[in-house]
Amino acid sequence: MAYQIDRYNNSLLTTVEDGTIDQTTDLKFIGKNYAGYGEIQNENFLFLLENFSGATQPPKPLSGQIWFDAGSSKLKFYDGAKFRTTGGAEVSATTPTGLTTGDFWWDTVNEQLFAYNGVDFTLVGPQAAGSGITQMRSNTVTDDVGGSHNIIEAVVDDAIIYIISGSTFTLGSNSSIPGFSLIKKGLTLINTNTAGVTSGDYVYWGSSSDSLRLGGQLASEYILRSGASFTGGVNFDDTGIIIGDSNDLKLKIENDNQAVIENTVGNSNLIKFKANNGSGVLTHSISVNATGIAAGAPSTFDIGTSGTKFSTIYADTFSGKATLAAAIELSSVTYNPSIGAANNSVALRDATGDITANIFQGKATSAQFADLAEIYETDEDYPVGTIIAVGGEKEARAAKISDIVIGVISEKPAYLMNSEAAGQAVGLKGRVPVRVKGPVSKGQAVYAWQDGIATTIASTGLVGIALESSSDDEEKLIECVLKV
Repeated sequence: MAYQIDRYNNSLLTTVEDGTIDQTTDLKFIGKNYAGYGEIQNENFLFLLENFSGATQPPKPLSGQIWFDAGSSKLKFYDGAKFRTTGGAEVSATTPTGLTTGDFWWDTVNEQLFAYNGVDFTLVGPQAAGSGITQMRSNTVTDDVGGSHNIIEAVVDDAIIYIISGSTFTLGSNSSIPGFSLIKKGLTLINTNTAGVTSGDYVYWGSSSDSLRLGGQLASEYILRSGASFTGGVNFDDTGIIIGDSNDLKLKIENDNQAVIENTVGNSNLIKFKANNGSGVLTHSISVNATGIAAGAPSTFDIGTSGTKFSTIYADTFSGKATLAAAIELSSVTYNPSIGAANNSVALRDATGDITANIFQGKATSAQFADLAEIYETDEDYPVGTIIAVGGEKEARAAKISDIVIGVISEKPAYLMNSEAAGQAVGLKGRVPVRVKGPVSKGQAVYAWQDGIATTIASTGLVGIALESSSDDEEKLIECVLKV
């Protein structure tokens, strides 16, 4: 009787037939009555004892299997996809794959330790690869009176470049740091003396938002010169500034939040706005006076552009030509545009160029399609070209050989009567495609035959005259002139 070999989770791994050896895994499973089973059994125990020790991983691992990698002298386990190190770090010159969150990797090239966060590797240290230390380092030092202070040292290639401290103190002799003596609250550069001047090439490179001194003097000791030339922002109080020999223009703030530009010499004087046109020429585009806003020159300047439009312009009266409108107002009624048959709307063409309306009142001089049709209620939905006769459970049905034909199901009638009724459009006059079975010649009459299909066999159910020929024996659509 064959042995059923189940895994620990009770799932079937393999079946071992009597008198055979199964080699599904790296251990051999022995079938019933196999001669010489002792050697194999003992070898299995030996493999387990030495954890498959070898430089090459077992070829048929199962999840959970242990392997001692003799090449790296590490114990590894199989996670269902690969053998992974059970402890320590993955040792590799290149970035390893298949790690899980919390695993370590020792980079043998740069001699650095990384931790895997599930997405990427985070450097544990040292921050400087190879020889030397480059990092932000916490340290505790004592001052010249024995007090303890916590600092942060910025280290580049083993040299401390600056120190960050939460207090001011002088370093004690037992905490000597090359280039440092007085440590100030904040940030202190290397080789900075007690006056705050740094010697050598160590400087702050960049912008500072404020400074306590300029040229060794406090900022409070300076005043601005008259007629100063400003190259940055200047703050004034709400009274603002006045420009011009006669105090012509004033910029100020009213009511704490209203910005005001006013000409102080006569209300009839203009305030002109000028801008460079890109060629070095100043263009006067807008004028403002006591009566309103005017253009700098007639019929020259625009308000807004095609790319930077105003949202809404409010006015009692607009005088001029409008090239675009959202609606039309007539007798105090606003008519919005619509591509559908909406009430009180302006009809617009849709994406195909069509105009839709419920009822058109007027005279049409032409039509796109070719037949006159009317809606009849049919006993089922028939395809285009089906010949129709009166009868059935509804008004009409598919015609047969003995019926009097009333028309043919139309696809696109030129004129449709009774269009609001329920049913299908039945072409009565004109040219329409007709379902015809068998060969037909242009100019030949076609007659109702069966199931709404026509043939050229003469009967009382004349349908029309074929406008095209076909030698096809099967059913097809043939355009015909209706004679019903």
